[in-house]
Amino acid sequence: MGLIQLVYASRPFGFDQAALNGILIEARRLNPEYDVTGALICRADLYLQLLEGPAEAVEATFARIARDDRHVEVQRLVTRPVDKRLFPDWAMRHDPARSWMWTPQEVDDGALARATEAEVVAVFERVAAEPPESGNTAAG
Repeated sequence: MGLIQLVYASRPFGFDQAALNGILIEARRLNPEYDVTGALICRADLYLQLLEGPAEAVEATFARIARDDRHVEVQRLVTRPVDKRLFPDWAMRHDPARSWMWTPQEVDDGALARATEAEVVAVFERVAAEPPESGNTAAG
């Protein structure tokens, strides 16, 4: 079965560290069972997540996320076949939003809706090339 990458954006509902920890714990528990890897970038106004793995498993994971009441305004940005993973060793890597990403005002003004597939994927390619944040060691 071929690999796909799926990137979505959503707005957090009730964002705080406890909610984020719950999402990460759940992803790191469930994703290895389904051979799904990826990365989550988050801040108070935005979740931006890349999921990768077998198409059926990634689509099922995305469907579960879309029903999760911790996310609102879920929008699929990219779905594409890939030959290799960006985050092969990460059940779910977490990185805070970077200063080089879209600002909250740009997000409010529709930057994600206007972003090309290449621009969205480039965010995760850049994250994959960086060392993980201190304390972000839950690989696997």
